[in-house]
Amino acid sequence: MRGIAVYMEGGGHSSGDRSLLRLGMSQFLSSLRDAARRKRLEWKVVPCGSRDGAHGAFEHANKKAPETFNVLLVDSEEAVAESHSPRAHLQQRDGWKLTDASEDSIHLMIQVMEAWIVADPDAAAKYYGQHFLIGTLPRSVNLEGVEKEQIYGALNQATAKTLKRKYQKIRDAAALLGRIDPDIVRRRCPSCERLFATLTQRIDAA
Repeated sequence: MRGIAVYMEGGGHSSGDRSLLRLGMSQFLSSLRDAARRKRLEWKVVPCGSRDGAHGAFEHANKKAPETFNVLLVDSEEAVAESHSPRAHLQQRDGWKLTDASEDSIHLMIQVMEAWIVADPDAAAKYYGQHFLIGTLPRSVNLEGVEKEQIYGALNQATAKTLKRKYQKIRDAAALLGRIDPDIVRRRCPSCERLFATLTQRIDAA
């Protein structure tokens, strides 16, 4: 394995916004990035805008750079059936074939990336400051059963009276990803734990 490349959904249409998201996700995954670099492995995070864009970039990378462990990271958009793997979910929901990708290279931010953000309410509260309503955020130990509409609604309600106003994905997601504690997120979001465990295993084996 030459390195690890994460092709993720998000970042909007501009290169500037994608650059900010790349920095935020790279900070969130910094323990993995640092471990990879200690093994002299290449490391990159590639925000691709739409989920279809992420899928296309991932498939292209698998063909052009098979010596790299390429990772697809997208929202599940809805609850994932207990009987479905991430691959099976995306095959059924989005019609993606993913036949040439290993099961451990396909990862979901169930149901939306913002579930990872609300998993660490103290970090969100520090970012938004005064008038952030931390009590409106979901308290479920496992956030992956919380519908995406509820996640967005809780974030909007919590942030509405802050100086930054309501949560804005392009403006706030990258900054928050750089502030939330990965260990807290991993405890409340099994999909995040799976991503960290998979990449750790790959790095250790390199």
